[in-house]
Amino acid sequence: MLVAMARKAAQDDPLAPVTLAVGQEELLLDRAVQEVVAAAKASDADTDVRDLTPDQLQPGTLAELTSPSLFAERKVVVVRNAQDLSADTVKDVKAYLASPAEEITLVLLHAGGAKGKGLLDAARKAGAREVACPRMTKPADRLAFVRGEFRAAGRSATPEACQALVDAVGSDLRELASAVSQLVADVEGTIDEAIVGRYYTGRAEASSFTVADRAVEGRAAEALEALRWSLATGVVPVLITSALAQGVRAIGKLQSARGGRPGDLARELGMPPWKIDRVRQQMRGWTPDGVAVALRAVAEADAGVKGGGDDPEYVLEKAVVTIARAARSRGRA
Repeated sequence: MLVAMARKAAQDDPLAPVTLAVGQEELLLDRAVQEVVAAAKASDADTDVRDLTPDQLQPGTLAELTSPSLFAERKVVVVRNAQDLSADTVKDVKAYLASPAEEITLVLLHAGGAKGKGLLDAARKAGAREVACPRMTKPADRLAFVRGEFRAAGRSATPEACQALVDAVGSDLRELASAVSQLVADVEGTIDEAIVGRYYTGRAEASSFTVADRAVEGRAAEALEALRWSLATGVVPVLITSALAQGVRAIGKLQSARGGRPGDLARELGMPPWKIDRVRQQMRGWTPDGVAVALRAVAEADAGVKGGGDDPEYVLEKAVVTIARAARSRGRA
């Protein structure tokens, strides 16, 4: 009983010697890090925070970072993508887990799964505090997330309002969290569906995925209209190129796949069954050459919005038009 209580207390303590954040949802992983850093800085405002990627954590680096200090300063060492650490560095981390240093909190961010599982198992065996950060792929999960955000903010929102917000904003957790924060800051009392409608009417039509859907369907004018509205409402250009890439790649994947039921294809291609049905509808005018042309257009647009071009809006418009034309390539063949 006492052992169980002690274990639970350690799991609830952000300043536990080791925190293991497991999953692929970037927002939740970042929040796990922020929680630890905030607790450390509340304990010691001068806490030193080191946020490292696998290439920055070479063999011997962890020992150097966690070696005793003359000033006994508190330190947080964050290791991102721990599943990608080299074998020698993994040995260092496992050795550290056996005897963690005082005043130091190690935060391991791990995607979960088979890659790097030895480190994951070692951290769990060592009693690391674990934070689940699963990717939220189901609409019900995103709805639960929105409800949780309102509860955490101490505010009331009707079930219809939560659903309307998910429908309007989409699947990106950062955007959903931001939308909840805005409503909480701007609106007093219970948040209902009408309030969400006033704030976010048209947001779904302006989403990056709507731009991509219209483009791969060959509906250039509608894609351009959604693109301009999307940019005007503050959607980041790189999210649009990402959505375009996903849309075109899905067409290419389904073209090259063997025929079969949506469930079978979903397992083969790593897509949900409902998306298989949608992509089948979208791919009617496509040819393999059209997919190749569209992928080149997406690559050029991605480079352009990341600094390779002077006008991201023009770069995106050019890509959307090229993709929409490629979507009708079968009819011109």
